[in-house]
Order: sequence, then C-alpha cells, then structure tokens
Amino acid sequence: MNPLSNGNPSAADEFEQLVNSYYRDLYRFAFSLTKSEADAADLTQQTFYIWARKGHQLRATQNAKCWLLTTLHREFLQFRRSRQRFSEHSAQEMLEQTQLDHGQPISRNDIQTVLDCLNIIPENYRVALMLYYLEDLAYKEIAAILDLPLGTVQSRIARGKAQLSELLNGGARESALKKEHFVG
Repeated sequence: MNPLSNGNPSAADEFEQLVNSYYRDLYRFAFSLTKSEADAADLTQQTFYIWARKGHQLRATQNAKCWLLTTLHREFLQFRRSRQRFSEHSAQEMLEQTQLDHGQPISRNDIQTVLDCLNIIPENYRVALMLYYLEDLAYKEIAAILDLPLGTVQSRIARGKAQLSELLNGGARESALKKEHFVG
C-alpha cells in the first residue's frame, strides 16, 4: 500500500517535507559512496521511492533520517553488487563545502590530499569515516545504518582515523600512492 496514493494531501505534504529536509544529506552520502553524480541522484531517488512505499511502517518518525541513510546504504550495496564497479573519483564536492574550525575554506591542494588518502583507505573504514565526519552521525546511528555492532563501528572509525592520520602525515602517503600506482 502506497501512503501517497490514498488521496491524502497531508501525506503528500509530509513526504515533500521529508524530501526537502533530507535530500541534501542523502545525496551527499550517496555521492561519497558512488563517486558519481548520476549514480548518487539515482540512489537518492530510489531511497525516497522506498520510503514512499514503506516509510509508513516506521513508528518513530524522529528516526526517519537514520532509516533513510540505512536504506540508501543497503541500496548502494545492491547497486554495487549488480554493477561490480566503484570509480576512482571521490567525495570532492562534499569536501569542497567543508570548512576548517577557523571558518576558512580548505584549499584545493588540501582537499586533493585528503581525497587521495581516503581513496587509499579500505572501503569499510572509509564509509564509517564519511558518516562520522561528513554526516556528523553518532556511533550508534552509524552502527544502525551499516547494520554493524557498535564496537565494530568504533573500531573501524578508530582504525580509519589512524590510517588517515598516517597517510596525511608524510611519507606513508607517498609510498602508498606509489604502491597503488604500481599495483593498478
């Protein structure tokens, strides 16, 4: 049963409000996963389509964002399995919008350095880090989205931070980039 097809104008208004509230966050997360604008838009649209069909089953509407992010991640995993590809471009658009604590924009060189390092980090750590830093989610929310135990999420974020820090602090980055260059 589609909650939007029952002719109830308030259901359509609520859906529109939900899309307006969460589209940007979902799109950014999808883009960080797919590294493609078109694929991110498709995943975001698919997630809202699923909400239109099944969202009425959610009892606590304050959990809508978590439900949407979880659904988007699951759709991404299915999408990736079906297409068997993961492009080299990263979440540059999101990082360009990020600012340092001092309110100063991050330079393009800094963004590229972070992107290079994020692309080297294994996906399981990268996804957890992006949800933590870019979506500003709590460990519990990330655990629910990724369908993982809380301890696993904490471990992945800690290990991802350590790997990112190591890569950003010098020679390890250069050797990893060389290794990636010779392997690929």
